[in-house]
Amino acid sequence: MRYLSAVAVGCSLLLNSLSGIAQDNSIRVLSFKDAVKLGMQNNLALTQQRNQLEYTEINKTSTLLQMGPSVQGNWDLYRTDGNSFNPNEGQVVNGVIDYVGGSVSASMPVFTGFGMLNTHRAAKNANEAQLHQVVRSTQDVMRDVSNQYLACLRDRELIKVADENVRTQQATYDQISEQARLGAKAEADMVNQEYLLRNAELLLLRAQNTFKNDKATLAVTIGTDPATFDVGEVDWDINAQIQDSTTLEEMYKVAADRRSDLKQASYAERSFQFGYAATRGRWFPNAYANIQYGSRYNYVQGEDNRSFHDQFYTDNTQLNYGVSITIPIWNGLLTRAQAASTRMQYRNATIRRKNVEVVVKSDVLLAYQNFADARSNYKTSQSQLRAAELAYRMEKERYDLGISNIVQLSTVNQTYVKAQGDMENARFGLMFQRILIDYAMGTLQMEDIP
Repeated sequence: MRYLSAVAVGCSLLLNSLSGIAQDNSIRVLSFKDAVKLGMQNNLALTQQRNQLEYTEINKTSTLLQMGPSVQGNWDLYRTDGNSFNPNEGQVVNGVIDYVGGSVSASMPVFTGFGMLNTHRAAKNANEAQLHQVVRSTQDVMRDVSNQYLACLRDRELIKVADENVRTQQATYDQISEQARLGAKAEADMVNQEYLLRNAELLLLRAQNTFKNDKATLAVTIGTDPATFDVGEVDWDINAQIQDSTTLEEMYKVAADRRSDLKQASYAERSFQFGYAATRGRWFPNAYANIQYGSRYNYVQGEDNRSFHDQFYTDNTQLNYGVSITIPIWNGLLTRAQAASTRMQYRNATIRRKNVEVVVKSDVLLAYQNFADARSNYKTSQSQLRAAELAYRMEKERYDLGISNIVQLSTVNQTYVKAQGDMENARFGLMFQRILIDYAMGTLQMEDIP
């Protein structure tokens, strides 16, 4: 029985270990660039914009070909029972006649008030606008993934800080407990240290939950199950980012030339302008050139009929051609209402384009100021961390020598932990603000990610 019990326990441990290995193997480590690539492949909003781009490309080609001829074929087969005109005999026949006919017709617009031309121009500019919209949406995904990925890295570093704080508080608690047992420290110091330990454990738990939440947000952006991946590490040269010397005026010039949302607004404005012109063209007459060629075969039941070849290829062939003109007279002000609608869309597009120009300048100014602030904050956090670390070591030595109390030690320790957290926030904040510089100028590309 002991042997069987030992075997059962061994098998259970083996299965658990194999299950853990399989679970670990199913989790892959995503690098920063891999996360951005997944975001560009799976992001919902970006995929929808690409689908819209595909439609605008097809619509642009369609509006161009619609200005050319349209060709269609017709085929009919029917029977008449009663009085009907027989073209073969040139008289009315009372009986059953079978008809088989076919024709090919073509139609081409001659003049449509420039409606078709302006419709094509509107579709072409709409396609260009959508193309730049896809570019900007791609940059939006890169910005969001960068923010969320760096947030996960920051959370993981804060977990390390919180975990180290728990270890420190546990060691201090063990030391004070032993000293209190021997009578070298007051029991109040032990109770106070126990509170600090429990509070450190709570902060660690919160840091872990924050990491899980930010990881779930990243998973939604890149379209991946959060249980199947983990974030990797980044090794960026912070000093190179600190030494960035791009001026505000240079950023303005680059953004005015490269921002895709500004180009999208300009092309959209032109698209609505041509759409308005196309609608106004409906007030003018339309002229179409038409041509049709066909023939048919008639078979009168109970009569002597000419052959199919003679009727279809010789007797009943017919060629029609000419020009049709349509003059709008009254349609219940429908064209006027449609023109008012497209005019409103054009004016709104103009307002939006002007607003985007203001937004671009504001984005550049904010990115420049935030980057300068992040750079200064990083340098300040470095000095703060060094000072807090030295202060903690000194206060810990004083407490161990008995010339300080637990309140002073806990206060210095909290300052040290806060300085560590501020340092991590400043470091990853500087990384993200540097990405926002390229995003604000409209130059953010996959190749720009370190």
